[in-house]
Amino acid sequence: MTPELREEFVRLWYDVSRAGGSVGFLPSVTEEEVRAASETQFGRVTAGEHRMLGAYGTDGRLAGTAFLRLHTDFKMRHWAMVVLVMLDPALQGGGHGIRLMEETIAMARAAGLEALRLEVRGGMGLESFYARTGFKEVGRVPGGLRLGADDYRDDVMMWRPLD
Repeated sequence: MTPELREEFVRLWYDVSRAGGSVGFLPSVTEEEVRAASETQFGRVTAGEHRMLGAYGTDGRLAGTAFLRLHTDFKMRHWAMVVLVMLDPALQGGGHGIRLMEETIAMARAAGLEALRLEVRGGMGLESFYARTGFKEVGRVPGGLRLGADDYRDDVMMWRPLD
């Protein structure tokens, strides 16, 4: 986690959030809020709790990420949670997101995992995107996410075996 990578990650997370990406923030987020959350995420990677996949653009800069949140509970060590899947908004729509997920799945297989789980914010069309890489909806909490006073979204759980 070099200083350059840290700065590129903060920029990416901020840009994706401001563009409306479903990555833990609302578009009104400040760069300072993203920077604070980024430090927490860096700590998780450094501690070995998360594994990071970085995708780089032709300019050599970080253009996308996906993280695997590993489990310490022996009953769940065979799978990981996929978190913070992000792609530079300028690159969306060109198949780069699908390739990012394919590489995330390959990283999980190489780590000896048997399955992946992720959660998505309903109402964004994300279920169909992840279905294209083999994820299936396995649960939904109606109104489980509150983004604003009158903005409730479903919390959608998806699962992908790696057989």
